Amino acid sequence: MEQYGLLGHPLSHSFSKKFFTEKFENEVIDAKYDNFDLDNLDNIYTDLLKKDNLKGFNVTIPYKKEIIKFLDDIDDTAKEIGAVNVVKVTKNQDKLHLKGYNSDVVGFMNSIKPMIKPFHKKALILGTGGASLAVKCGLEKLGIETMFVSRTPSAGMISYEQITKEILQDYSLIVNCTPLGTFPKVEGKPDLPYEFISETNLLYDLVYNPELTTFLNEGKKRGAAIKNGNEMLILQAIESWKIWNS
Repeated sequence: MEQYGLLGHPLSHSFSKKFFTEKFENEVIDAKYDNFDLDNLDNIYTDLLKKDNLKGFNVTIPYKKEIIKFLDDIDDTAKEIGAVNVVKVTKNQDKLHLKGYNSDVVGFMNSIKPMIKPFHKKALILGTGGASLAVKCGLEKLGIETMFVSRTPSAGMISYEQITKEILQDYSLIVNCTPLGTFPKVEGKPDLPYEFISETNLLYDLVYNPELTTFLNEGKKRGAAIKNGNEMLILQAIESWKIWNS
């Protein structure tokens, strides 16, 4: 039986295990998908890489950058982003070969593309983690200018306190790449001046549990277009499966 899984911490919110378990059952694939919830990567060789018939695994928060140092190879897109969420495992005799990829870019682009209007020319990306780097890459491939937002401003990045009505009008697309609002802390939301959100804005939240986050609801109340990260997750999972079987 082939072994796949998800590496991250914590994984109580994980979508991937349910998705792949159902896929394997429905398509009668002799494989299993487990959660590998590690609070650090010190024991990755014994806790994950020694698994029998390990063919590949997904990587989520907080290891999308840290996993890179364990890889033998990395594809161009993942290298450009600086974050990996898919690892393909091959074995040559007894030696493992690990190659990193990023399927978040494809998942995000194909999910948001149908919602983009001609006036969505600039985007604010909330957060600076591994997922935000994939979002930046995807938006730029779609011809959209981006600006990161973090708690503290720096070169090419503004703080939440600097966001004005004019910025929200100019950067009409807003993508939340932070975990704020994720179940069970559903009341959380990025610190934005929501009173300036209007029907010209598009709010996209990578969070998918709950379906309607507080961030998205603030946009919905003001007539903005909204979408959560559920479809992105499905699309990136499908892309992961293609990578593992290529």
